[in-house]
Amino acid sequence: MSTIINKPVRSSPIVPLMNRIAFKMKLKPGCAEEYKKRHDEIWPELKQLLKDAGISNYSIFLDLETHMLFAVQKQDGEASSQDLGSLPIVQKWWKYMADIMETNDDFSPVTVPLNEVFHLD
Repeated sequence: MSTIINKPVRSSPIVPLMNRIAFKMKLKPGCAEEYKKRHDEIWPELKQLLKDAGISNYSIFLDLETHMLFAVQKQDGEASSQDLGSLPIVQKWWKYMADIMETNDDFSPVTVPLNEVFHLD
């Protein structure tokens, strides 16, 4: 798994530090509809885990020409969704998604961190 490079965001001195994290993954050709379906039906316990870990404003976009997925999320603190991989529910999700995505040997998605070069609030 790659280390995600993130950009701290502070909207005011009182608001806790938030990180914007972005990374890309690759979907196997012909799997766009199934990928969307599985995320439309994301398991409630996985969704709650992400929220409990401080992950919010999490979006995934798909480039239909290249099959590249672009993910961006906000994260309270220093961790990201990429740091939850040791948890059984995350490992189960990875195995569930492995047939439609490029994965590592442990079934985690192959991720490539992206550096923020511009942001406008």
